Amino acid sequence: MPSIARRFSAGLSADMDNGSPPRGRSFAVLARWRGLVQGGDVNRHRFVLFAAAACFFLHAPASSAAAAGWLDDYQKAQQEAKASNKLLLLNFTGSDWCGWCIKLNNDVFSQPDFKEYASKNLVLLELDFPWPGRSRWQEQAAELKKQNQELARQYDVHGFPTLVVLDGNGQKLWRFEGYLPGAELIAQLQKLRKG
Repeated sequence: MPSIARRFSAGLSADMDNGSPPRGRSFAVLARWRGLVQGGDVNRHRFVLFAAAACFFLHAPASSAAAAGWLDDYQKAQQEAKASNKLLLLNFTGSDWCGWCIKLNNDVFSQPDFKEYASKNLVLLELDFPWPGRSRWQEQAAELKKQNQELARQYDVHGFPTLVVLDGNGQKLWRFEGYLPGAELIAQLQKLRKG
């Protein structure tokens, strides 16, 4: 084991008796210690990892909701609902921290049957309350935060997820707090459409 310990500079030497990795946070040290790369290969591997991560982040949609047809502007959504004679579904969510909100998105809103129903019958509005300090919160415009807070007060939202359905004139037809399976949600929305 002494030959392995000599590979590292004095400040990054490992305690090879217990098999622990060398101290330090560097990708290069860990990669060399595990025998994944040697010498100058570390910089090439680091560049490849950085390039792959950059491609992923640059091509990812800014918001999964925006990519899925959800609006975030209440006035625009209300106008669209009125013009198209559709119901307006307000989804009050904590998209990056609320477990039930994430489950609702993954199990219901992202499913083909809901997307098909929504495209024909609904205007979708996401009112997001991301965790303060995290990237979604920092990316959210101040006007959007203000709009979402005002709507949460108006519709007396105290928990997430909360779903509110409005008609084209802005009248509240239905409110539900919590998780609702896709088939039950669609059935409820169909009842509201029929009057």
